[in-house]
Amino acid sequence: MAGHTVTRAELAEAVFREVGLSRNECAKLVESVLDLIADGVARGETVKISSFGSFSIRSKGQRIGRNPKTGLEVPILPRRVLVFHASHVLKDQINRGGGALVDARPSAEPGEADASKAISTGTPEGR
Repeated sequence: MAGHTVTRAELAEAVFREVGLSRNECAKLVESVLDLIADGVARGETVKISSFGSFSIRSKGQRIGRNPKTGLEVPILPRRVLVFHASHVLKDQINRGGGALVDARPSAEPGEADASKAISTGTPEGR
């Protein structure tokens, strides 16, 4: 089930078509958003994106694994892993067969911030 991979450049191009900023500004905007998400998750915060999902870190303890080739037991060290939980809106969209995310709420006027689409880092500063 190989599909198309969306790149940063394609995200920036989509922002350019929707918002109308310059291509360079759109590329910087996409980079800035991705950096905010990565930085928040790296600090151990939960990053929630409305109608999309949330990214968080889960700590996994040490456990015993088995080498599949030799059958020898091998300790697997504790580590932190990235976890993504899709929102119900995204899950519903996937189950309907794709297409753009549709938000039933009225959209903000051009130039106004739409708080319903805000990125939250799970801390009071990010809300």
